[in-house]
Amino acid sequence: MATPQSDSSQSPLRTVAVVGLGTMGTGIIEVLAKAGRQVIGIDISGAQAARSVAALESSTARAVQRGRLTEQERAGVLARVTTSTDLRAAADADLVIEVTPESYEVKQQVFRELDAIVRPTAVLATGTNALSVTRLAADSARPERVLGLHFFNPAPAMKLVEVVSSVLTAPQAVAAVTDLALELGKEPVAVGDRPGFVADGLLFGYLNQAAAMYEAKYASREDIDAAMRLGCGLPMGPLALLDLIGIDTARTVLDAMYTESRDRLHAPAPILKQLSEAGLTGRKAGRGFYTYEAPGSATVVRDALTPQEGAAATPGRPVRSVGVAGSGTMASGIAEVFAKAGYDVVLAARSEEKAEAARARIGKSLARSVDKGRMTAEAAAKTLDRITPAGSYDAFADVDLAVEAVAEDLDVKRQLFEALDKVCKPGAILATTTSSLPVVACARATSRPQDVIGMHFFNPAPAMKLVEVVRTVLTADDVHATVRAVCGTIRKHAVDCGDRAGFIVNALLFPYLNNAVKMVQEHYASLDDIDAAMKLGGGYPMGPFELLDVVGLDVSLAIERVLHREFRDPGLAPAPLLEHLVAAGCLGRKTGRGFREYARR
Repeated sequence: MATPQSDSSQSPLRTVAVVGLGTMGTGIIEVLAKAGRQVIGIDISGAQAARSVAALESSTARAVQRGRLTEQERAGVLARVTTSTDLRAAADADLVIEVTPESYEVKQQVFRELDAIVRPTAVLATGTNALSVTRLAADSARPERVLGLHFFNPAPAMKLVEVVSSVLTAPQAVAAVTDLALELGKEPVAVGDRPGFVADGLLFGYLNQAAAMYEAKYASREDIDAAMRLGCGLPMGPLALLDLIGIDTARTVLDAMYTESRDRLHAPAPILKQLSEAGLTGRKAGRGFYTYEAPGSATVVRDALTPQEGAAATPGRPVRSVGVAGSGTMASGIAEVFAKAGYDVVLAARSEEKAEAARARIGKSLARSVDKGRMTAEAAAKTLDRITPAGSYDAFADVDLAVEAVAEDLDVKRQLFEALDKVCKPGAILATTTSSLPVVACARATSRPQDVIGMHFFNPAPAMKLVEVVRTVLTADDVHATVRAVCGTIRKHAVDCGDRAGFIVNALLFPYLNNAVKMVQEHYASLDDIDAAMKLGGGYPMGPFELLDVVGLDVSLAIERVLHREFRDPGLAPAPLLEHLVAAGCLGRKTGRGFREYARR
């Protein structure tokens, strides 16, 4: 990796001081030094400055081992970094970036002292993600030179940098810092001054809801985290991420967000206060939502809340054959999953033709797996042979488990469950794949509500590992045990949750998507900047608007309405912009236009 010296020689921001040498400050120093900047690291603690240098030496040594730096480049990086415990070391800096604790008092004191030290042309940047840049700027003698520069942790790896302007910031200062971010190999996103900015503004509301969900004992910490990793493709679950960020930090950010928005979704969940005040602030303390091997360790160890492995479970019922009701993508995907696991499957639809078409779709899917080397042609043929199409639900007479995957309409599902109740043998388990409707309403349409349960698969069912197992207050223990065991047989990860709107994944995902729509509606940020922020700053596989267009705006609106109706929280009310797009027939990729336009196929 060549060190971009030429870039720094052209930049007006050649010498940079970083005030605060914790993990973030040290990471920013590494990024700057690798890009050819002269860097002065400043911390009131000499021991902390020494730790920062040691961390930089260790990080660059690993980069050499991995072939990302040569020894000569590493020596150049280290030579460009000096440290000090005296703020006056920043006197000749073109840019000062402070990453001190999230406290107005601390940051204002740093800015006041810097006013008397730095040159008139120097730019002062705060790394805050929760406090008002405008308030910090107004307290400075040079408010036009103050802005926000929000890096993401770990700074060397994360591409996103939010450049935050206040109403006082000079455009020249913003331009200079934006150019610097580009020269550092980062992707700058320009945002206005409000708590959380774009990425954290969306992220922390979601994290807060996950904490509240756990506090309400709706689902275990392990199941909440697994659901969001496997159901949404996120790099970490929300509770593990809160432990990484620091529960005290999250509480500070949420407090600031709530002060501005007065949205109950931003009011910190009480458990965040309880853990913070007990000193259980996450990884850095060795304990937060999880318990860690030692303070600062990433290794989770067992504690009193860890599920017992091999604990005596309720005996389940035997399941040899499975009925799948429906002929759409989800039904055929679920049938494929069961058949691959060795179950005999009856795939029933409203007509023989629809059932045959669904089976043919499975055949094509299996053929693609053969082409990609994921299974042999013989295994694919045996799998398809296990699937029997049927034009009537009467074919479910002998199945041990009936799974419905018909339209997401409660009346349609109730009618189907009435039919299944008459057709299926006593002891057969009846499962619904609903993603948002009450499972108990399906159960009450039968004479055997104890045999009804939710099995929420994710699309595409053959690829997605997650199944939300939804018990109603009437579901029998052996039915729950059977479905958990079946999930293991079909190689899915089961998470337990109660029968309430959205279950785990949709209850956490869709308010986040709705809040992204509100950001655009309020002209705070563009679609592209928000999508970039969440992919680059949050590690999301897709930005919220990409995902909304894929899911379908009509589907998304329906789920938002269900959540709002169930929880009665004003913050869950669907964004008017989403309602307007749906009313206009702009439903996403399937119609060629949603938040973006798509080429017609």
